[in-house]
Amino acid sequence: MMARKKVKLAYITNDGARKACFRKRKKGLLKKVSELSTLCDVNACAIIYGPYDTEPEVWPSPDGVQRVLAQFKSMPETEQSKKMFDQVTYLSQRIGKAQEQVKNQTKENREKDVKHVMFQSLSGKSLQGLMLMDLQDLTWTIDQYLEQVHSRMKNFKEALKNENQEQGATAAADRPMDNVTP
Repeated sequence: MMARKKVKLAYITNDGARKACFRKRKKGLLKKVSELSTLCDVNACAIIYGPYDTEPEVWPSPDGVQRVLAQFKSMPETEQSKKMFDQVTYLSQRIGKAQEQVKNQTKENREKDVKHVMFQSLSGKSLQGLMLMDLQDLTWTIDQYLEQVHSRMKNFKEALKNENQEQGATAAADRPMDNVTP
């Protein structure tokens, strides 16, 4: 089965396509609510107000929705709002995630800039004009590269040593045994 490509979440300007998409998504959402209720044995309901319907669509039935809402309203208010969040909370979470992404991208850009300065300095460009923080980051980056080089050299030496030992053992096994007496 092929994976679907990621859908760009944007308003669908074509009326027919938007209406068809709404119908399909609504059907899929109601199916998911039904599956969740059945598979996990939870009380669930759905109320969907659509621009193309005069009445809201409810699942499983108007009475079923009333039962779930009554059960929800009978809970203490602290329990009701425990896992609930509104648009402000949702947007706050999204902003937090976006800020984290910006922070990570800024760090990645900084690392690339420092690597660029390092490689330029290897080709003879002067380091004058760099601030102390830039020089500290450059030192750290160089140390990281040196650790990688030392690690690769160590691994290469060990692999070469193992290969030489294997060749020595193979050569000894291949030598004819001249002095063996039966």
